[in-house]
Amino acid sequence: MRTLVTGAGGFIGGHLVKRLVSSPLSRDVIALDIKPLSEWWQISPNAWNLDLVDAAELNRQAYREVLSQVGDVFHLADCVGGIGWIESHRLTALNSISTMIQVLKALTPGQHRILFASSACVYRTDIQQEYTSADFTRGLVESDAWPALPEEGYGLSKLYAEKLLEWWHIEQGLAVRPVRFHNSYGPWGSWDDGMEKAPAALCRKVALAHLAAQRGIEIWGTGKETRSFMYVADNVTGCTELMQVGTAKPVNLGASTAVTIDELVDVIEQVAGRRKPLKRVYLPDAPIGVAARTSDNTELLRLTGWEPSTTLTQGIGELYPWVYDQAKRKYRL
Repeated sequence: MRTLVTGAGGFIGGHLVKRLVSSPLSRDVIALDIKPLSEWWQISPNAWNLDLVDAAELNRQAYREVLSQVGDVFHLADCVGGIGWIESHRLTALNSISTMIQVLKALTPGQHRILFASSACVYRTDIQQEYTSADFTRGLVESDAWPALPEEGYGLSKLYAEKLLEWWHIEQGLAVRPVRFHNSYGPWGSWDDGMEKAPAALCRKVALAHLAAQRGIEIWGTGKETRSFMYVADNVTGCTELMQVGTAKPVNLGASTAVTIDELVDVIEQVAGRRKPLKRVYLPDAPIGVAARTSDNTELLRLTGWEPSTTLTQGIGELYPWVYDQAKRKYRL
């Protein structure tokens, strides 16, 4: 049967659809998003503009028609941005629960299986609030999500959605694949609209500093916070692998090597070809989220024999030129 990708107009969804339709074992894909096609990051064949929670009968009929044609559902539809957005839009982040419930109600056990894009934001915030050095390596394992203390709003919505999947699997027999994404980055996504995350935001700041001959950039936090960053192509590979061999229990999908924010900026400046580092102005009171986060991929490796391998330099080598071109075009510099 055909494959459905929700959130196909978004960052990861656009890359996933592109991979599915261009792979040697290409699938017939239906790409669906609530956004009008003019706002999609990447337009794909069989693209639908459809609101999954709209009560209008026309929308319900259209969605039933879509689901009658598909088997695998990659549910990436989401309300999410960077940490600044997450901390100021907690109510908006909860809207994704309504979409999740509508999707699950419409699925048929035996015909459908669903991969759900969860998030590392479900993990206990208290165990991510300490780091002893720039060489932080304490990866989060799947069991670290309970007892629950997720990031408020967005993290809580993802943890609740994981429980919905668990209950649908136990009581209805639906095949489910909850996957916890860790900090994905790459081109063809938010970079200057308030929804961007750290790699794109910092690429933009370095690019604008170059284009406008500035000597410094602002960095949210102290620069010592640690994260692992997964290039979007690895995210897509992980999704396709886990759809085939994943389990009903949540699985991490992220890079297992952590860097500090300062080290991320170092890589961006290297890729940008800067001979002299920019002056860094730190904003410790800005939204920064937890102090340290990286992925333990033990379960991912056990299931797939694979884990993300794109280096940060390779990934930023793809993202920075794209952001630079966008900034040059938008600001006419």
